[in-house]
Formats: sequence, structure tokens, C-alpha cells
Amino acid sequence: MPTSDGDQSRLNGRRPPPIGRLRSSVVRFFRSSRTWIDLGVLAPIGMLVLSAIMLLDLRRDAWDKAERTSKNLLQVIERDIARNVEIIDLSLQAAISNLKSPGVAEADPALRQLVLFDRATTARDMGVMLIVNENGDSIIDSNAVPARSLNNADRGYFQIHKARADLGLHISPPVTSRLLGVPVIVLSRRIDKPDGSFGGVVQASLRLSYFSNLVDQIALGQEGGINLYLSDGTRLMRYPAGPSDVGANLAEAPTFKRYLAERSGSFTGVSVRDGIERYYAFTQVGDLPLILNVSLGTREIVAEWQAKATVIGLAMLVLCGLTVSLSLLLGRELGRRATMQAELAKLARTDNLTGLANRRHFEEAFEQASRASARTGRPLSLLVIDADHFKNYNDRFGHAIGDAVLRGLADALRLSVRRPGDLAARVGGEEFAILLPETDREGALQVAAAIHRATAALTMPSAGIEPGSVSVSIGLAVSSASRAAELYRRADAALYEAKSGGRNQTQCAPNEGEPPRARTGEHPARHLVTATRAPSSLARA
Repeated sequence: MPTSDGDQSRLNGRRPPPIGRLRSSVVRFFRSSRTWIDLGVLAPIGMLVLSAIMLLDLRRDAWDKAERTSKNLLQVIERDIARNVEIIDLSLQAAISNLKSPGVAEADPALRQLVLFDRATTARDMGVMLIVNENGDSIIDSNAVPARSLNNADRGYFQIHKARADLGLHISPPVTSRLLGVPVIVLSRRIDKPDGSFGGVVQASLRLSYFSNLVDQIALGQEGGINLYLSDGTRLMRYPAGPSDVGANLAEAPTFKRYLAERSGSFTGVSVRDGIERYYAFTQVGDLPLILNVSLGTREIVAEWQAKATVIGLAMLVLCGLTVSLSLLLGRELGRRATMQAELAKLARTDNLTGLANRRHFEEAFEQASRASARTGRPLSLLVIDADHFKNYNDRFGHAIGDAVLRGLADALRLSVRRPGDLAARVGGEEFAILLPETDREGALQVAAAIHRATAALTMPSAGIEPGSVSVSIGLAVSSASRAAELYRRADAALYEAKSGGRNQTQCAPNEGEPPRARTGEHPARHLVTATRAPSSLARA
């Protein structure tokens, strides 16, 4: 009978080589339906994990982009504001310095105006520069000679300079210019008399339009904004601006308190203005009492990412669903194929008529049992069974009844063999065999007696077959060392003796090494049919 390489190696007492075992394991792994079902579950999980990692990375990129954009805008706007304020402050300081120069006070008004305000023209959106005396009256005007009549003694910046000699540059909250009629902020410095007493103020106005012109081309989204605050919380500018944004004081707002606590930085918070969550990047403008921030709506930051995540997520769900479905279908198909193959393998080892093991199955089991017996020294018994006068059944009753007799004999064999390791097989037309591992002669004779009893009880009233009409002859051989072929030959010879001795009996082959026994006229099986099993250490369970 043909054998595979692995079977041949086992027959020779050797294990298959490692590469062969590995190849067999891989083949079994990929042919298993459970493997594909597991892969159908694990693969989508892996895909979802990778997708989640990728989406998280894209989300980080969106936030990184928002952070870079905010900080770049912050830097550009802060530098522009700081430079323009510096230019205006230099003009204020120059005016104070030149005013103290000899002869300037007595110079022609037009020449004096040119000397005092020559640097002011370089500042963008400059309103007007004035020098007011200690009473708040304008005495020198950068845009008119003689100075336009104006008193600013009631302005907050005038009062604070009058009260404090060490103030330096002061930036006022937004006010409406009395000369220009537009919103401005006033940058001012104190003028001291030679004795150190208050001598007036030099001031320059900066239109608030400067700030809006600076940022009006910047796209921040519908929820973004740019704000400029004084250090006391007064908002000087907001873009885009609402009706009440300019001049509002946010000193008590949590966001502004954080601006004061840190010179620069970024954070995410909720605006007190509209309750929208934003990402804030902020900085102090140079050494000035100004705080600038750029804010972006968090919903707008992640909006593009969310759109991508939705598309990718839906695509991954579809792909995962297809993967699971295909894997389940493949697993189910492989399971059906494995079931069919197992069924075919079972059919290939089963006799179609009787349901017993067929000759191929019997030969494989016989070979394995013979090797085990030779290895362990435990006995192996073999019964070869043949139906007596079977041809007469076919000739008299027809093949249908003959087949029914064979099925009845098979049932009798199954009833007589009860141990899991025993095997009953049909090895020919009306010839059967029973393999009894680890069973001595006494135990085998008990099985033979049980077969005779079960056979004698067979009845087929429709065919006129009554109890005792069917009988079998049995040849029995026991071995613990001989090869399978030799054991079968001995059992077959014993069967021939049973047939020659009158049938319906069991003949035992001599043990290995014993001389053949002389035949007698007695039929040994006639009393063995009713024999009981003798106690033995090897007796069958």
C-alpha cells in the first residue's frame, strides 16, 4: 500500500526531518478554516489600529500647522507694531530734546516746527503731534502754524504725566481725537522745566485704522481673531472687530490673566466674548505695556482633519467589512471542504455495505498494531472470519439477501468488539477480520465465542432464515514478535483448518515456536462457543 514520505519515515522508526515537519505545519495552518476566521478578525483590527495611528498623526499635523501659523503671524505683527511705536517714541524724545536746545524756543515758529517734528513723518497712520504746556494748552502743532487752539488738560494721559515724573512713555486707551475726529491712541511723554517741575506733555496720536490695515489681509477663519491689549486689560484692537470690542476691558478674564502671568506662550481656552473654544498664541510687544494675541477656533483647526478622518474612516470600515466577510466566507468554505475531505477520508476507509473498516483501513491499523506489539512485547490477536456456505445464500435467496446476511454479520462483530482499540473490518467478499491489540489467546477466544453466539442469533424471516441458519468459521492467531504478514498467514491457515474441520468453529494457530498440532475429529469450537473468559493479567476489559 502506498505511503507518504512522513508515513514511510514513521514506518522506519524515524521522525520526519524538521523542514518537512515545518512545511506540513505551514500547510495545515493555511488550510485550517479557523486560521482564516482568526485572520479575518485580526486583519481588520490591525487595519483599524494603523488607521487610528495615521489619523492621530494627521491630527497632530493639523495642530502643528495651527501653532506654526499663529506664532508666525504673532511674530510679524508684533515686530511691525513695536517698530512703529519705537519710531513715534523716538520722535517724542527728539521733540523734548530739541525743545531744550538753545534758541529753539525763540526761533521762527515754522522753523521750530520743522526742528521739533522732523522724524514724525516716517510713522505710518500718524495722526498729529502736539506740545501742550503745563495748563494743557497746545503751543506747538506738527500740522499747523500757529498751533490750533486746544486744551487737553482733562485727558487721562495729561493727568498721569502731571502726577508722575518717572512715567516715561505712556500709551493711552482708545480715545476720539479732538482734531481729527477719528479713534486714536495717544503716545505721550512728560516735559520737565529746568527746575524739574511739570512743564507740559509732548504727544502723538496713532490712528486705530493702523491696526486694522495691518491685519486685514490675514485669513484666520470665521472663529479666529487678533487682539491687542494694554497691560491694564483694555482692548485697543480686535480683528475682526465687533461694535463693542474696542475699548472693552478684559482684566478679569481667565485668558487675560494668563497673558499677564506669562510673557509669551500658547494654550487652549474658552473665550469670555462668545464662549468659543480657541487656540491662543500670545506675546508682549517688546518692552511696551502691550499684549498681542492670535487666536484660532479649535473646530476650524480640526475641520479639515475631520473631513479626511471621515473619508478614511468610512473607507476603512468598508474594507474591514469586506475583509471580515471574505475571511468568514473563505473560512466557511475551507471548513466545508475539510468536512467533506474528512467524510471522504472516512468513506475511503469504510466498507460501503457493512459500515465496518475496509481492507485499506485494516491494513494500516494492522501494520501499526504489529509494530506496537513488537516494540512493547504485548500480545496481538487476530481473528479471520469467513461466512459458512455464503454462496448458497446468494444462489438460493439472491444477492439482496446475501448483502443482508453480510450486514447482519457486521452487526454481530460490532456487538462482540467493545474496546476502543479493537477493529472489525471487512477484508473480502464474505471474509472479515478483527484486530485485538493487547489481547491474549484466552481473551481472543472469548471474543470468538461471542461472535458465534451473535451469529447464531441472526434471523431473516422474510427469507426463511431462522436462528442458527447462519454460521461463521474463525481462524485465530496470537503474536508478539512476528510481522503483520506472518500473523495474518497463521490466522488464515487456522481459518482453513476451521473450514476443513466442518465449519462453525474457531481454530487457533499454534503459538510461535510450537509444532503444529495433529488434527482430530473433534470440532474444538463446539465447546468454545459457550466458553467463558478465563481470568488473566491480559484478559480483555
